[in-house]
Amino acid sequence: MDKIDRRLFLKIASLSILGVTAGSLLEVVNPKDFKDNSIEPLTKLKAKRWAMAIDLTAINEAIINNCINKCHVTHNVPNLRDKQHEVKWIWQEKYSAVFNEGDNDFNLTTLYKNKNIPVLCNQCDNPPCVRVCPTKATFSRDDGIVVMDMHRCIGCRFCMAACPYGSRSFNWTDPRPYIDKINEEYPTREKGVVEKCDFCMERLDRGELPICVEESKNTIIFGDIGNKNSEIYNILSRRTFLRRKEHLGTRPQIFYLI
Repeated sequence: MDKIDRRLFLKIASLSILGVTAGSLLEVVNPKDFKDNSIEPLTKLKAKRWAMAIDLTAINEAIINNCINKCHVTHNVPNLRDKQHEVKWIWQEKYSAVFNEGDNDFNLTTLYKNKNIPVLCNQCDNPPCVRVCPTKATFSRDDGIVVMDMHRCIGCRFCMAACPYGSRSFNWTDPRPYIDKINEEYPTREKGVVEKCDFCMERLDRGELPICVEESKNTIIFGDIGNKNSEIYNILSRRTFLRRKEHLGTRPQIFYLI
């Protein structure tokens, strides 16, 4: 039997007190208000530990640009012409700039040095940004996603200084005038707030994959690295991969397949 939630009960009770007739009551109460609250949505995607693998042997600049555009439009990322103040969730850089420690195999550097590769927040297992945030505006979820609560952010930029990957952006100005068309389904930010990629956690909660994964033509693999039966676990078990600045001990969860 359908249950009447507390909000609906209060609605009916208040109308009864006011002397509303049965006919009027039927006009006011929406049948959709009657719902079974014991049924939990089944669409939410869950994981022990989310991770992403980017196949450098297959991805190309056109795919990367499409991923960037779709991501930025979806998340209301402003388009600022001033490169010093630009805001970015995903961007692309030369392989030689991303992996510049000098300890990579010579053949790899020669093969990929002129290739553009996508760069984003590494969703570290040991994130230094989380440790330095004084207001806990950035924190790690149980599934490993490093989140930004932009309402708590005070703009101190300690997290930006702590991130060794340059994966965070600061809003030096009000970003909203620089958004061509605001996506009403995702919140806009304010001046003085830090932001970054969050693995599209709002899409995961709706049962959808990150937008870059959907647009990647199967060159970006996303899944639960904590599940030995998952696609990403099996791919990483048999493919060679790189991770950025592993020597720092941040344990990044973005894997570059080579």
